[in-house]
Amino acid sequence: MKAVIQRVKEANVEVDGRIISKIGNGLLVFLCVCVDDKEEDTTILARKIAYLRIFDDNERKFNRSVVDVGGEVLLVSEFTLAANIKKGRRPDYLHAAEKEEAIKLMTLFEKTLSSLIKKPVPTGKFGAHMIVNIKNDGPVTLFMNSKDL
Repeated sequence: MKAVIQRVKEANVEVDGRIISKIGNGLLVFLCVCVDDKEEDTTILARKIAYLRIFDDNERKFNRSVVDVGGEVLLVSEFTLAANIKKGRRPDYLHAAEKEEAIKLMTLFEKTLSSLIKKPVPTGKFGAHMIVNIKNDGPVTLFMNSKDL
């Protein structure tokens, strides 16, 4: 699994001109399920994200996690993170998981993360054209691959 994590003051997802999910202070997670991902990847990545210390403490040092600050997490599917751009000018997405498997693992990731942060994790709409509005905080943006953890 690949993820781009952004610390945000607020974020929301629009589909067909309507906001379908939103959060305040917390993390926006763009998540890609790849063909070689397993259930263990969801646990590894969810735990890393929940306890990742990228929020300021009283001394303005990154010592607090989204759990520590009581923040929220918005999860958005993002198959383009699987892009292979080695040849030509058009990316291929052969490393992205098939729809059914991707939905299964995204759902498991959402439930795992929700149990770790003890809050619901709102999501985008899988496969839809989404407009993601972000008020990035910092900016703080990180990339993770479950295979590297």
